[in-house]
Amino acid sequence: MQQNFNWPAFTPAGQGCGTQNPYLDWLGVRLAAWTDEYAEMHLRLVPQVSNRSARVHGGVLCTLLDSVAGYSACYRPEGEPAVHSVTLSLTTQFLDSRDGTWLIARGKPERIGRTVFFARSEVWLDGEHLLASASGTFKFIRHKAASL
Repeated sequence: MQQNFNWPAFTPAGQGCGTQNPYLDWLGVRLAAWTDEYAEMHLRLVPQVSNRSARVHGGVLCTLLDSVAGYSACYRPEGEPAVHSVTLSLTTQFLDSRDGTWLIARGKPERIGRTVFFARSEVWLDGEHLLASASGTFKFIRHKAASL
């Protein structure tokens, strides 16, 4: 059974903060929105994220799809213990390739269990053209407090 998503409106391009993920921060990804059932990330298109055809590299799209889907079920309010996830499976579809300024990725969980969740994600170019989509399976990682 396919679920119909009601995606929220995009956050204006370029807004957001760091992701607390060293790789994503190094890449220039901004966490634009994060709630208990939604995550949105932005990445400005620069030559360093392009392939030799001067289009966004497929690995960059996969990184955004994977990351935003993984974040989508891991939000916790400030003061609560952090929850992270690891990807068990990610199925990706590349749909289009165009020139533009901003990659906008959004993810939303489909089903959340005790240890595993399923999520969908999309990457849009400038909020107008769908470039790629994915569905994935993720496992929650709950870190235990360090003992002294």
